[in-house]
Amino acid sequence: MPHPSNPAVFIDRDGTLMEEVHYCNDPENVRLIAGAGDALRELRAAGYKTVLVTNQNGIARGIISPQQYEAVHKRLLEMLGEDTLDKAYMCADPSDKPSTHRKPAPGMLLQASVELSLDLSRSWIIGDKSIDIECGLNAGVAGILVKTGYGHTVGECGARFTAETIVDAARWILEKT
Repeated sequence: MPHPSNPAVFIDRDGTLMEEVHYCNDPENVRLIAGAGDALRELRAAGYKTVLVTNQNGIARGIISPQQYEAVHKRLLEMLGEDTLDKAYMCADPSDKPSTHRKPAPGMLLQASVELSLDLSRSWIIGDKSIDIECGLNAGVAGILVKTGYGHTVGECGARFTAETIVDAARWILEKT
């Protein structure tokens, strides 16, 4: 098995890459956080793998169909532009049942670390909820809380840094590494 060598930045979707839309099921409702695509390209240019990790329990609850999720995801990728994400992971497990992949559990990060040969000790997670930061900590990954989405309501959650947006979070990572 190859030795993990790639650092990564794991990124939450709703409220971090795109504006928070409660159970977004329509591609027309996708609104990027300004500068998100460029921020991801800059991280990739600096040698980071960029990995989307998103909880989507609306699928388990019947609020969003898998087809609606895929349509929203496709629209997000179109808006971000090519060469912005190395991989995307989605967990549709319901929030009321134990899960190894639903954030704050680290399963999506651990799966990505194997599939993409990632060095989690040199990686980051960016999100707008305490569960994003907790997910990172559970996988040995430092977290950055963004104030977009629900982030403006989150208090102390163990984040290494709090940024206004994903653009500021990416800039901070690039300055620190």
